[in-house]
Amino acid sequence: MDRRNDKKCCNYLTDSLGRPIPNDTNSLTIGPDGPVLLEDLHFIDKISHFDRERIPERVVHAKGVGAFGYFQPYQCMADYTCAEFLQNPNCKTKVFVRFSTVIGSKGSADTVRDPRGFAVKFYTTQGILDIVGNDLPIFFIRDGIKFPDVIHSLKPSPDSNLRDPQRFWDFVSLSPEATHMITWLYSDRGTIKDYRHVDGFGVNTFIWVNACGKRVYIKYHWKTQQGLQTIDRFEAEQLSGTDPDIAVRTLHESIANGCYPSWELCVQIMDPEVVECLDFDPLDDTKIWPEDCFPLMPVGLMTLNCNPENFFAEVEQAAFCPGNIVPGIELSADKMLQGRSFSYFDTQRHRLGPNFTQLPINSPISCINNNQRDGASTFIFNPNPINYSPNSLNCGFPKVAEVCQSEPECVSGYIARIPIKNPCDFKQAGERYESLTCEERCHLIDNIAVELYKCNQDIVDRVLCYFHKANEEFAEQVECAISYYRQMC
Repeated sequence: MDRRNDKKCCNYLTDSLGRPIPNDTNSLTIGPDGPVLLEDLHFIDKISHFDRERIPERVVHAKGVGAFGYFQPYQCMADYTCAEFLQNPNCKTKVFVRFSTVIGSKGSADTVRDPRGFAVKFYTTQGILDIVGNDLPIFFIRDGIKFPDVIHSLKPSPDSNLRDPQRFWDFVSLSPEATHMITWLYSDRGTIKDYRHVDGFGVNTFIWVNACGKRVYIKYHWKTQQGLQTIDRFEAEQLSGTDPDIAVRTLHESIANGCYPSWELCVQIMDPEVVECLDFDPLDDTKIWPEDCFPLMPVGLMTLNCNPENFFAEVEQAAFCPGNIVPGIELSADKMLQGRSFSYFDTQRHRLGPNFTQLPINSPISCINNNQRDGASTFIFNPNPINYSPNSLNCGFPKVAEVCQSEPECVSGYIARIPIKNPCDFKQAGERYESLTCEERCHLIDNIAVELYKCNQDIVDRVLCYFHKANEEFAEQVECAISYYRQMC
């Protein structure tokens, strides 16, 4: 499928305005050895474009790889949502998926310890839907206001531009809600070499609404059909030097060779009425929903079968946002989701400009009809001069759509900056540790200690205090490993 602009191709060289170029190897100069002239319009056009071939790197998720494919539901999900693409099991919806590392720059290695981005764009007939998640089911924090802080602590220090683990552990030691995430990130789930062998998680809590207006909370899970695989930190360190692009390469090559990876989409569903009976807050991104209480419901299968034709146009310019939802899906009051729904749109406007949705990779297959006009990089435009509403000069068009809508929710309370009522920061961290095998526990403990032993003792003491609250054995083993590494220095 040719995804280039639908224009006639010529067989001779042109500049960016289509003008023929008779000489592309010599600048316009005064004689063979003279200075280059400012009137060399072709040189200026060519070099000016080259100077601007890079756009700002993503602050997070800078290095990634993408692929096209399709999603097909197993059955009609009308009992839970009126989202159009989930109604017909015979209907395939085009998708684009971007896998990524989170903290490193575009030149970083694929295998370093990191959460991995797992973002899926659905091109539905009712607009773009994005499920923007990670390969781990939870996150470090529960409130978006702390997101710049956790990322700053993980990024290179602003004075030396070097990664300093002590900065991150300092943040963790003062953020008890991060304890659960540590038990995931510092297990072998934090080091992978192949995107085909990771699960994906929406992390945030969304709301599904059916045609009768009934709301349910849901969490998204992508289950790899290739089998879950991880590596230990020693293999991760070795591969970061010998094959730093291994995850990018293996995904691209497998699709090019006709070995199409697939993931099953499952959801956990929760009736909002049961929230008060839980010992945790289901809108808290540092928590999982226990699968014995809220089992995974298979929804459909996603298959990736087509590599991008141009990495920059289709992967680097891909713009995802958790706020991209369609009728039948709503945002919950999840504090991280509320923050992300603004921040992701805002960062795309910064990176790509206000009309980033006009780029082919971000453009919906459904029609666009609104009163927005102009802005940088406008190349799809509405010629109608009536760009306001209400109006009579255009017979009131465009009129509002008739879509599935639920009854409005009643929300009340004091306006204040207050923490959630039930943080429960350590229980699930302890349960996660107890669920690991002996080998997995050893790897988790060693992966933590090999960084933590270098930190100031007050930071170590605060972190160990959290581990004690999660599981006594966990804390004692980490403390022993720290002592071992310090003795070896």
